[in-house]
Amino acid sequence: MTNIGRLYSDRAGKMRKSEIRELLKVAQDPEVISFAGGLPSPNSFPLQDLQGVVKSVLEHHGKIALQYGTTQGLAELREAIAERACKDGINATAENVLITSGSQQALDTVGKIFFNPGDIALVGLPTYLGGINAFRSYESNLIGVPVDKDGMVVDALEEKIKELQKDNLTPKFIYVVPTFQNPAGVVMPEVRRKKLIDLANDYDLVIVEDDPYGKLRFDIPYIKPIKSFDDEGRVIYMSTFSKILSPGFRLAWTIASEELTRKMIICKQALDLCTNTFTQFIANEFMRSGSLDLHILKICEMYKPKRDIMMCAMKKYFPEGYICNKPKGGMFAWVTLPEGIDTEIMFLDALKEKVAYVHGKAFCVDESGSRSMRLNFSYATGEKIEEGMKRLGTVIDKKLKVLC
Repeated sequence: MTNIGRLYSDRAGKMRKSEIRELLKVAQDPEVISFAGGLPSPNSFPLQDLQGVVKSVLEHHGKIALQYGTTQGLAELREAIAERACKDGINATAENVLITSGSQQALDTVGKIFFNPGDIALVGLPTYLGGINAFRSYESNLIGVPVDKDGMVVDALEEKIKELQKDNLTPKFIYVVPTFQNPAGVVMPEVRRKKLIDLANDYDLVIVEDDPYGKLRFDIPYIKPIKSFDDEGRVIYMSTFSKILSPGFRLAWTIASEELTRKMIICKQALDLCTNTFTQFIANEFMRSGSLDLHILKICEMYKPKRDIMMCAMKKYFPEGYICNKPKGGMFAWVTLPEGIDTEIMFLDALKEKVAYVHGKAFCVDESGSRSMRLNFSYATGEKIEEGMKRLGTVIDKKLKVLC
């Protein structure tokens, strides 16, 4: 057989498979209760409402909706997103908005336009694995900053920046998921958001604000995006329809300065020419009809009880010594287990009990997080969440007894 591998680029040779995608393959057994994927509940998809919208789009816009579109995205959809952003305190027009094929494309685009091999970005410990993979594919050097119950520790972030400056190094950007963070589920308060902007201004840095979950609020007042405090065009804000409408649409967006947006458009032209035009028309009509806001309320009403079931089941079935801050929204809980347990090793034991999660090291760029795991509460039914926590509690208990 021909040795094709000898022809690969150095960059291709350094590419690694996604931890989460590989775990999801293992967890496909229908008997496995999986808390591993970041999946919305399929019961949250507005099937009946979308049937009418799809019919309307085909009847009134079919010849355009089924055609190629512009790289930046459907003008009407960009206008609608800009209008909603203004209500959130973000100063934006349609020219600041770029429609992407999912947030993963937005992350990849950011990596492509900023990184030369060896360039530095600062990220949370832990942080979203999809961001890690996207940035590392451009041979970047990702440096972790601790995350506590209030998100990225901004004082520690400044210390990292100062340490880098001593070595004449400057990070290209700070990547942060400030609201119901994936994986930790925590929320950065407004005072830290403002200080983060101040740091970016003081040290001449860019902030990449990833906000897929901000609208999925259960027990907390609304907090303005970091982008709303940005007066110098330093923040690239990104969000998605995947968690509030349908991940199958592969629709997301960025909001940035016109200069940054132009650069990202040029990059996207080489990736896919344009985002799915048909789903853009559907999302635009669904949003402009007022259906999206009502749908988000329904999703929150669906997910909050699931979150509560998971928290109660942990107390009931997990041995003493675990730590889990109750998430106030989003889709994830972050659990840290007692000393001596390695959740990557424990995963195989969990699979034997027909339950799955994602181990914590997958989300940490410094190989920390060995005692932690991410649990998704949005996908499974309440009954399966209860049973899954029971199975997982059994696995943890057995591990602790071995340690004793």
